Amino acid sequence: MTEKWRKLPASSMLKLVFWLFTLAFLVAALVSPDRSQLWSGLKAIYTTPAQVTKDYFEVGSVSATFFNAFLVSLVCSLLYMLPGATANGTSFIGFGLTIGFSFWGMHIFNMVPCMLGVGLYCLVKREKLAKNVNFVLFSTGIAPIVTDMFLRYPGLELHGYTVGSVILGLAVGLFIGFFTPGGCAYSANAHKGFSLYSAALPIGMTSFLLRAVLYTVLGGQLPPVEAVLGPSRPGVFYGFLGTMFVLCMLLGLWKNGWSFRGYGKLLRSSGHKTDFSSEFGPAVALINIGVYGLFLMLYYTLIRGSLNGATLGLVLCMVACAVAGSHPGNVWPIMVGYVAASFLAKALCVGENFTLVINAQAIMTGMCYANGLSPIAGKYGWPVGIVAGMLHYTLVTCVPALHGGYLLYNGGFTACLVCLLLLPTLERFCKTKEERLAAKAR
Repeated sequence: MTEKWRKLPASSMLKLVFWLFTLAFLVAALVSPDRSQLWSGLKAIYTTPAQVTKDYFEVGSVSATFFNAFLVSLVCSLLYMLPGATANGTSFIGFGLTIGFSFWGMHIFNMVPCMLGVGLYCLVKREKLAKNVNFVLFSTGIAPIVTDMFLRYPGLELHGYTVGSVILGLAVGLFIGFFTPGGCAYSANAHKGFSLYSAALPIGMTSFLLRAVLYTVLGGQLPPVEAVLGPSRPGVFYGFLGTMFVLCMLLGLWKNGWSFRGYGKLLRSSGHKTDFSSEFGPAVALINIGVYGLFLMLYYTLIRGSLNGATLGLVLCMVACAVAGSHPGNVWPIMVGYVAASFLAKALCVGENFTLVINAQAIMTGMCYANGLSPIAGKYGWPVGIVAGMLHYTLVTCVPALHGGYLLYNGGFTACLVCLLLLPTLERFCKTKEERLAAKAR
């Protein structure tokens, strides 16, 4: 039996990790000191608008947030159990993003309508849902706008769930999900695989369209952008994430014969158009999930960020790329770029107050998705990675004005914009690391 588990193929091992997180969320919900507030907390989460960052630890409770993450994770894990469904690096991105968002913007009420839209697409195209599970998860990137349809559209006052609002929310969700697969299929052509959050481009464009139609053309009142952030909870942050990442690393080491063999080679990978689970094996990919996760926790600790529920979700969203291209070796330049841009912006600030410090929640959230640019750093070198990080820092807080704060993939969409801005210049004036090495060898 032990040997059988050691030889699990990549898809099966990733599905096992999905279920590991699902179980962990349930256990965390049941052992949380405030578990008596679980049901009341869930009610608060389901009846609160999800626009911009809403820390569910503060909106509901710690136990309710973990239970919400359990329900979201359960749905995702069950989808990958459909006959014919396989899990790969892209699947891990979808899973990681979805469970990460369940800590500040997503729950089963606002994600299901979008998922049903992909199901409708499969019926129309006569395709199997099992072959489109990745798209099902990516379709939830604008779930907060579905919540607004349910709770308060077209005005600013909450009217709660009504027959009419539920029908409107379902219609908007179906629209989002129906067009997600087609958009995702073409997205990679725009950024040439240099943005790991490829689905953010079509999802972002859809969010722009919906914001324009619902709040400009049809005259709905766009709610003000108001974040809800709770206090730092280092015990929950380090206790839960530390346990999960250590377990992933240990599972990978056990499967790899208690060795880091092959991990050094992974750290030298550019991360461009790759799947670590197939290129280096599932064991090494699991090791990277653990090591990369601990590395991210160290970053947020060093910048003294608030370790609230939103930050916990951010780390899970960043770890989502740990199988499809991100690792400490190609992400640290992005981090340096963010820190450098923060100090430079402070030095050049012409206003009275400088609000975009490196540990501001908006900048921490931006950094979360800037790691999607890691293939640029891996392919062109760390100086270019630093520049990419600085560009992302500059743009990420401007994009919400275009979608009204409803796009959960805001930073991922910004990463795609950075690619569109930076890549033409890089391709014309810069050589990749491989090209530079080849030139030296002549």
